[in-house]
Amino acid sequence: MRRIAVVGDIGSGKTFFSKLFRFPVFNADLVVSNLYQKDKFLFRKIKKKFPNKISNFPLKKEELLKIIFQKQKNLNVLGKIIHPIVRKKMKDFLKVNKKKRFVVLDVTLFFENKLNTKKDIIVFIQADKKKINQKLNKRKNINLKLINILRKNQFSSKLKKKRSTYIIKNNFVRNTAKKNVKLILKKIIE
Repeated sequence: MRRIAVVGDIGSGKTFFSKLFRFPVFNADLVVSNLYQKDKFLFRKIKKKFPNKISNFPLKKEELLKIIFQKQKNLNVLGKIIHPIVRKKMKDFLKVNKKKRFVVLDVTLFFENKLNTKKDIIVFIQADKKKINQKLNKRKNINLKLINILRKNQFSSKLKKKRSTYIIKNNFVRNTAKKNVKLILKKIIE
């Protein structure tokens, strides 16, 4: 099994491109969302760390945002609780899909959490900042203050790009995106 990691800036189109590869996808953001809704162990750990900030199960995004906005360091505290659980879920996903030829990893903090291996095929999604911001502004429940805090916690696009095997320029046109993915697949399957 080969791992294709899709990396890039927030809003660059990582999740969209991950699906275009048509292999099993591990989407870390989706996993975290599900954990907030269903994982009582995670809830108890966060409640213990922030007893006056968390009301009751399931975890509420608004309460987590207040914790992060109160002190940006709290994002790292939350990360230390959440990331090991996500890492375990990723290991489970890899185990379940070990007989597949390829899997796709859509993990925002892929490099930051040192998840990369030398054998990984890393695809960087490059997109124009203006277009990214336009797309983000169209999303409902988007919090630009949070986006800026999250961006500060990530490696620069320049560094991610440098560490990548392939670069796709996302112009947010579906047909172009499909062609770019086909070109990469052609190269990695040969």
